[in-house]
Amino acid sequence: MTATATTIAPLSWAELEALSDFSVALVNGATNAQTRLRLFGQSEADVRVTLYRDHHAWCPYCQKVWLWLEEKQIPYRIEKVTMFCYGEKERWYKRKVPSGMLPAIELDGRLITESDDILLALEQAFEPLVFGMKDSTVLPLRYLERLLFRSWCAWLCYPARSPQQENGNREQFISVVAKVEAALSATPSPYFLETFSTADVIFTPYVERMNASLYYYKGYSLREVNPRLSDWFDAMESRPTYRGTQSDFHTHVHDLPPQMGGCWENSDPQTKINQSRVDRGPWDGLPDVTYPEPETARTEALYRVLKHRANIIRVNPADDGVMDVALRCALTNLMTGQLCIPPADGDVALRYLRDRISVPRDMSIYAAKRLRAALETTAALVGDRQGTPIPVQHRRDQNPAEFARV
Repeated sequence: MTATATTIAPLSWAELEALSDFSVALVNGATNAQTRLRLFGQSEADVRVTLYRDHHAWCPYCQKVWLWLEEKQIPYRIEKVTMFCYGEKERWYKRKVPSGMLPAIELDGRLITESDDILLALEQAFEPLVFGMKDSTVLPLRYLERLLFRSWCAWLCYPARSPQQENGNREQFISVVAKVEAALSATPSPYFLETFSTADVIFTPYVERMNASLYYYKGYSLREVNPRLSDWFDAMESRPTYRGTQSDFHTHVHDLPPQMGGCWENSDPQTKINQSRVDRGPWDGLPDVTYPEPETARTEALYRVLKHRANIIRVNPADDGVMDVALRCALTNLMTGQLCIPPADGDVALRYLRDRISVPRDMSIYAAKRLRAALETTAALVGDRQGTPIPVQHRRDQNPAEFARV
């Protein structure tokens, strides 16, 4: 803090609540991660589908089905289930699906698992999303997506025994990306086929995770070095459906290790630079999002923190009184732009929360960027200590049992 900088006292919770004018139509509005029911202007009597997906919106296969339902505007209910990596799976779900696998749907009372089988069943019930899973134009793209997935896993999820093996895995991935670029170049549209379709839904979950993980663990920016994929991401971000399911780099790079069995970083100096940006900011300009920031980003972040502030304070390792004041200081900075000095130990408390904001479970990307920035700015006023490290073998620090249903 400079000698000339001025600070203010933290706003009270009542004063912060007076600044919270954000609202979202959970049932009939834009795609969002918080709802339990989507109707798209229809009635509950029209609901034939229940989607079982994970609490945190970390599951890629759940995202695929979720995005398909949103694009088709099929009325559906949502039941949220705990993934093993962040808590114990609910007994009621294990009785329904003994394997515990996600996602699952109930369609007209029939239970279906495996995301591809789910999409096939949904196509039969509600018509394909332009082109079906077994369409002759989609089948080769499905094969290409699996090829890309395997080359990504080979590079990311296994330690290289030598620099030569690391380079070989990198070049193998890049060679498959070249095929993806060629596929995207085959039509004048930015999508895989002449318009948005099932093909794009299939690629979305893991390409989004590749973009994040390779930037962080390998110093490679998928979106920035591949022009057609860049155009594809831009086109996807023009869709409110995708924006509602989209995650950010910080969430993905820390939720992936326990899901994938580990993510291995390389020795590229760019990797360390990228890791620092993702973990400690600045978060503006990261290639995880490029659409214009909504004017509601700050008020959304405030609204979501206010909704869960009691649990946020309770689960933080810091003393409740310290976290209460520190959090109000950060939210004061978020909403006023002015500095507000937190109590001693506020740096550790605020950075613990900074590292555990989950997109889109908690809020949208830009709201999370604004909140992380406010938390970091406020924490830096009293110290440079970091919060409890994020686990890599599990994410029990994100156990949904600690929070109210949302």
